[in-house]
Amino acid sequence: MQEINNAAESRMEKLKTMLLQQPNDCFLLHAMGLEHIKMRDAEQAIACFEKVLEIDEHYVGTYYHLGLALANAGKDSKAVFDKGIKVSQELKDKHAESELRMAYDEIFDEEWE
Repeated sequence: MQEINNAAESRMEKLKTMLLQQPNDCFLLHAMGLEHIKMRDAEQAIACFEKVLEIDEHYVGTYYHLGLALANAGKDSKAVFDKGIKVSQELKDKHAESELRMAYDEIFDEEWE
């Protein structure tokens, strides 16, 4: 278990170092959010994912992870899923749209309209 924690901390340190050089890099911020999820730090993950979408609202994969992080933290995530589905439709990204719709349906026990 200690090896897993050390590996996670090492990845976090590398991401932090890279973010110092490129603080608005959506890929790095998204990756940092995923690492926070792995470390069970929902608030930091949410902050990372929100920053990604502030920088680029078309970074469509982040809507899925932000929505799940919010839902798992007991916070309202409907608006995030709604926006993500609309953006994925705008981008004609059927895969992202499908993933977002399935998550929405499961979390809210209703189909997105």
